[in-house]
Amino acid sequence: MCRDLNISNDDFIRTTEPRHHRASQELWRRVAANGDIYKGDYEGWYCTVDEIFVPESQLVDGKCPTCGNKVERLKEESYYFRLSKYQQPLLDFYAANPDFLQPAFRLNEIRTFIEAGLQDLSVSRTSFAWGIPVPDDPQHVMYVWFDALTNYLTALGFGTGDESRVEKYWPHVTHLVGKEIVRQHALYWPAFLMSARIPPPTRIIAHGWWLMGGAKMSKSIGNVARYQDYAAAFGVDALRYFVMREMTLGQDANFSDEAILTRYNADLANDLGNVVSRTTTMIARYCDGIVPAAGTGNEADRSLETSISSTIETTRSLFDAFELSVALQHVWKLVGEVNQYIVKREPWKLAKKPDDRQLLESTLYHSADAIRVVAALVDPVMPEAADRIRRMLGLKQEQWAHLRASTLAAGARLGTIEPLFPRIEKTVEELRAMDEQGATQAVGGGVTPAEDNRISIDEFMKVELRVAKVLEAEAVPKSKKLMKLKVDVGTEQRTIVAGIAEAYQAEQLVGRTIAIVFNLKPAKLMGIESNGMVLAASVGDGQPVLVGFDQDVPPGARVR
Repeated sequence: MCRDLNISNDDFIRTTEPRHHRASQELWRRVAANGDIYKGDYEGWYCTVDEIFVPESQLVDGKCPTCGNKVERLKEESYYFRLSKYQQPLLDFYAANPDFLQPAFRLNEIRTFIEAGLQDLSVSRTSFAWGIPVPDDPQHVMYVWFDALTNYLTALGFGTGDESRVEKYWPHVTHLVGKEIVRQHALYWPAFLMSARIPPPTRIIAHGWWLMGGAKMSKSIGNVARYQDYAAAFGVDALRYFVMREMTLGQDANFSDEAILTRYNADLANDLGNVVSRTTTMIARYCDGIVPAAGTGNEADRSLETSISSTIETTRSLFDAFELSVALQHVWKLVGEVNQYIVKREPWKLAKKPDDRQLLESTLYHSADAIRVVAALVDPVMPEAADRIRRMLGLKQEQWAHLRASTLAAGARLGTIEPLFPRIEKTVEELRAMDEQGATQAVGGGVTPAEDNRISIDEFMKVELRVAKVLEAEAVPKSKKLMKLKVDVGTEQRTIVAGIAEAYQAEQLVGRTIAIVFNLKPAKLMGIESNGMVLAASVGDGQPVLVGFDQDVPPGARVR
């Protein structure tokens, strides 16, 4: 995904790597040397999904308050971390560093939790073997969060004997995490580090969840958006812009076809695309493709220069604070001002009057200078679009540190002018067909070995799989992938919409025995209510292959 979405990284760590074992054990030794680890017995309610013990007072109807899954009563020998010792040091640290956790209301939640009283934390397990062994006591493995959080230090060479990169980068570290793991990052992690005599990270940013249909996106529920489909329909840069513009820091955000289509056409095609097209086309037409000189300028020019300078400083500050959505709002305010500047100046009329030549050139210069700055400011969000704008202006990439208004060099020759974001005339219904495959069948590519998405037998038994016989099949109009099936499930007949039309003809399906998810909630696809999910394997580039049986099985039989 990172490669597909033009996301780069310096390192990628698996907790199974030897370097991470060394780093985690080194942190353990430092904490133990400070007298903050001791052995005892622990009995309590344990969530196997989040891998945490949950105090009985925090259970919600006997379930984990974080993930909603059942908890198990567990008693075992355990090492403890003296978390209670760090109650006041943590509160003092938050008071001295009020921006440590953003958004601010998350820090208030953590502070309230601590003020209620901290208990020592169980930091080892003996009930399973996988994990990082505790130094000098391999019967115990480290509590997953003691080990996992150490990843941040592992990447910098902690525990290798050469900690020069730790010294260089750690004082400037920001952690970007999901809101559901704030406590582990903002409470446990600083306490571990304080004990080991290592400064806590500079800042923790807690982001919200992406919602679809009002619920958190979840592969188990099936309300997910396949990024590949949206990147193919809108382009990678447009998808990147949408997710960074739509989600406000710390809040949940809704992902919908209507929202992304509106953002694309309004913000990218109409606003940014229009001002880039207007400016470059008029420079090509009226100035022979050469960026003109600024001239002496007037009040309108100076007002635009002021807006450009203000936007540069504001955007820098907001990016530093990870307020990406607000930063982009300010950039688009500037885009709107440039469009209005052009509309009021009417350079197409100035071009017809020789006496207004200087005003024409000044107008086009300041417009080009503004979109140069816009390209630089959106570079982290839309690197390909930013580069295309620069190529059209005949420019090279600029560093933010040196970005200033009215520094566009006159005389540059424009490159090839092309539409930046052509308007999309597709309807929402057509866009909804993009992710139909992922929503209607069990096809989504292989599971990465690094993903520990194991479930308990109780969770698995909630899924009711049954045998079904296809009675009728027909392609869904206006859809390339969807097939409408009428199936016999023994006790009744059902309609199921499945994303298999590119792999099977309708006549191939009639009379076929298939497997379905029987107890899935109904969902509407292309206006058709689907009652179930067809099971299929994914081969090659995602081609579905239906699950079948090697002998006759009656409709309605359970698949176990």
